[in-house]
Amino acid sequence: MGTPEFAVPALDALRRAGHDIVGVFTQPDKPRDRGKKIKFTPVKEYAVEHGLEVFQPLSLKKGEDGAKSFELIKRLCPDVIVVAAYGRILPREILDLPRFGCVNIHASLLPRWRGASPINFCIINGDKETGVTIQQMAEGIDTGDMLLWESCAIGDKMTASELHDELKIIGAKLIVQFAENPEEFIKNKTPQDHSLATYAPLITKEMKEIDWNKSPVEVFNFIRGMSGEAFTFIDNKRLKVFASEVVESAGGAEMVLDILSIVYGDDNLLKLTEVQLEGKNKMNADEFLRGYGNK
Repeated sequence: MGTPEFAVPALDALRRAGHDIVGVFTQPDKPRDRGKKIKFTPVKEYAVEHGLEVFQPLSLKKGEDGAKSFELIKRLCPDVIVVAAYGRILPREILDLPRFGCVNIHASLLPRWRGASPINFCIINGDKETGVTIQQMAEGIDTGDMLLWESCAIGDKMTASELHDELKIIGAKLIVQFAENPEEFIKNKTPQDHSLATYAPLITKEMKEIDWNKSPVEVFNFIRGMSGEAFTFIDNKRLKVFASEVVESAGGAEMVLDILSIVYGDDNLLKLTEVQLEGKNKMNADEFLRGYGNK
């Protein structure tokens, strides 16, 4: 069960390892991009290409569609359900259905950053390390016991998309390790310390706006964590910010030096280095300033 690109390497690794994949569940097809054309999810694209049977239920919850999903999964009779960024909550009756239960490939070192956006939030908060946890799923959000995990260093300039690409490979490797001997990993599972839990909620459009009251390092980390989705406004036009850098400044007053350079009271300067103004192409700071002027 998975939907975005993050889940594809795990599906590929399990197939290549020779496991019998009895079904692939993914979100329903939706209009995407500017043309609003119906596009398959990345997981569906892979499954169709490799002849795997695909199911796209509207719901897994109790009710008519959920009951159909339950009966379908029961008929497929899986030993285990592997979940990777599926985007649906699994009810208890499905969690309990497979012989080895349901296991989730979660992109953090649990219990830190439970929730929908762990990759973004670990960078936004300046973490130096994260990883992937294979967890036995429970009814709470990412509260289940841990089966195996692997850490990954976060580079000082690493973006969320770059970290995503590292973690999806780690997740694929770990789920194959689990599938080779699920009984052993389940027998030796490790409960989470719930007192250490932090939460990474689903990121909304409003959450992507830059808060200029934060420090230069905090804004720098926010821009990295949003990976091309951070924005601010300039002359009432939306300005997407793809990249920035923190450098020392000669001054110390809180003032705007030019459109793309902001001095903070701690003598650090945040420079926006790659931006895109509403209705324009993405460009570096020099190109932008030449076209926009130092207003």
